[in-house]
Amino acid sequence: MSQLFDITRATLAKDLRLEWRSKDATNGMLFFSLLVVVVFSFTFDFTAEDARRITGGLIWMAFLFASTMALNQSWLRELRNQVLDAFRCSPAPPNALFLGKTIGNFIFVCLLEAVVAPLFVVFFNLRALGDTPLLILVFLLGTWALIVNGTFFAAMSLRTRSRELMLPLLLFPVSVPALLAMVGATTAIFTGEGSPSLPLKFLTVYDIVFTTISLLLFETVLHAE
Repeated sequence: MSQLFDITRATLAKDLRLEWRSKDATNGMLFFSLLVVVVFSFTFDFTAEDARRITGGLIWMAFLFASTMALNQSWLRELRNQVLDAFRCSPAPPNALFLGKTIGNFIFVCLLEAVVAPLFVVFFNLRALGDTPLLILVFLLGTWALIVNGTFFAAMSLRTRSRELMLPLLLFPVSVPALLAMVGATTAIFTGEGSPSLPLKFLTVYDIVFTTISLLLFETVLHAE
């Protein structure tokens, strides 16, 4: 357990340091998300009620597409100088690499959301009519659902020729149930209609199930040729 924690921490620290220096993933995610906000805000003339009903879907679709940039970038770094091959040959637990990558990607996307979500509020003139503090919980659970699956599938598609295309093909269908729950909970909070408790419970179970599956299968994916 100590080895797992130490290697997870080292992997996370390395990814955070490399991203801080290069900003390859964060710049792309931020540009794409800002583009979505600006284009939709100027293309459609929403009333306040319309904005509350559809912004939940726009937010999560923007974050879903933007997060794929960070997911691909995080594993591409490991191919340079055969770092991934060296890890495969080492006695380090494979799940430490997976957890470090997942937590790092989760932090990157959460930082993106902290910047872009307020812009959605400003551009679409939003005001939540429901329990606003629950939005933070929705974003945390929803982001983890996207990232844990995305990190796993990005590793699975890493050695394929069309990995940029393969990741969305694998990730998007599996993420549909979680997306529906995220959008449902977010819309319920913005509109004040209905309770977000059921989508939140679903997201919690979804996160637990897919995190467990990813941890159980990652060693097989890591050592697959």
